[in-house]
Amino acid sequence: MKPLDREILRLALPSILANITVPLVGMVDLAVAGHLGSPGEAATLIGGVSVGTMLFDLLYWNFGFLRVGTGGLTAQAYGREDWQGTRVILFRGVVLALLIAALILVLQWPFVHLALYVTHGSDAVRELALRYFFIRIWAAPATLSLMSIKGWFIGMQDTVSSMATDLVVNVVNIVASVILGRWIGFAGIAWGTVIAQFTGLAFAGVLIARRMPPGKGGIRQAVSGADLGAFLTMNGNLFVRSLCMVAIYVGFTMISARYGDLVLAVGAILMKLLLLFSFFTDGFAYAAEALVGKFIGRRDIPAVKMTVRHVFVWSMGVGMFFVLVYLFGSDPVFRVLTSDAQVVHAARPFYFWLLLMPPIGCAAFTWDGVFVGATASRSLRNSLVWALVAFFGLWLFGYAVRGGSLLPEEALHLLLAAYFAHLLVRTLYLTGRYKRTLSAIAA
Repeated sequence: MKPLDREILRLALPSILANITVPLVGMVDLAVAGHLGSPGEAATLIGGVSVGTMLFDLLYWNFGFLRVGTGGLTAQAYGREDWQGTRVILFRGVVLALLIAALILVLQWPFVHLALYVTHGSDAVRELALRYFFIRIWAAPATLSLMSIKGWFIGMQDTVSSMATDLVVNVVNIVASVILGRWIGFAGIAWGTVIAQFTGLAFAGVLIARRMPPGKGGIRQAVSGADLGAFLTMNGNLFVRSLCMVAIYVGFTMISARYGDLVLAVGAILMKLLLLFSFFTDGFAYAAEALVGKFIGRRDIPAVKMTVRHVFVWSMGVGMFFVLVYLFGSDPVFRVLTSDAQVVHAARPFYFWLLLMPPIGCAAFTWDGVFVGATASRSLRNSLVWALVAFFGLWLFGYAVRGGSLLPEEALHLLLAAYFAHLLVRTLYLTGRYKRTLSAIAA
């Protein structure tokens, strides 16, 4: 095995191991909800978790730039051996995360009621979603800080610390949600997340103290400094990208909610299974982010090109494996997530969509890692703007063709087609921008 492949695996495997637990957390939350109450209540409880989670997607995915921007900038500073710069980037990311968290806590009431006003779920689902939201919102300072910290770990070529933090958060989340869910009911699912996030933040703080490069200061430079304007501009582009991504995923949930709790429940579980693949592929995207950023910091463009080629080979290999996983494992996983036979039966006509995820989604997620490492925030922003147009454009076209009278099953098929259209647009746009981005960096 070539040294570059060993380095890719060194960075990717810890991230993959940690990412495996990410969908498991969501699946456990759905499974706990799906086994609470009587069989006829399962779809409503799953819908409550789904809409509650959607509300946090609407919040937190907007601020995904905290991880993305911190990771790319740190990797380039690492490549330049600018250790003071890595300290400043970490402090700057955490300070920004805490400021955003404070704003979220202040605005939580108008936000949640506005979001639910445009959500067409049943009254029972809306009531459960509110209970979930007003508990989990208090984890915001920890959740957003961990985004910046995880990006910093990856940029420092230390995916083991990122993995360890994720494992602590996700294992505590799973255990706490199961125990509290059985003990105090539905609210225990949200309290499990709050406990897990602050536990993870404390653990990450210990790792940072051991990993921090030697030097003094960093906090003062984080809120000033000549490069603060460039930092904010880059994160502004990434914020727009995050808004577009949130609009797609939240749009999926909100539109499916219009067609009843059963369609909402099936759509929620299908999306969890679709994203199961992405969490594996993201391990190689993180490796691309760390290595591309490091080599750009060193101005080593040939190494960047070599890294991109090798990362794509590994990522596509994972994609082919998941075609088999989806082909043979869809029904058993659905039965684990809910004991409601009605939900399982309603999901079966949609299994074939899962087979399309690896070949279509692989390149989109891998390119994201490459462009994050290059801190090419404008291209990342534009790719999601066009993807957003593709998602809602296809949905509206199909809706108009059917005269606005879609059956529930037809609506979910159309939503899934629109989701894959957005992935395809992301892939095509970033593929076309790759050579131009390298030329701009080399100039």
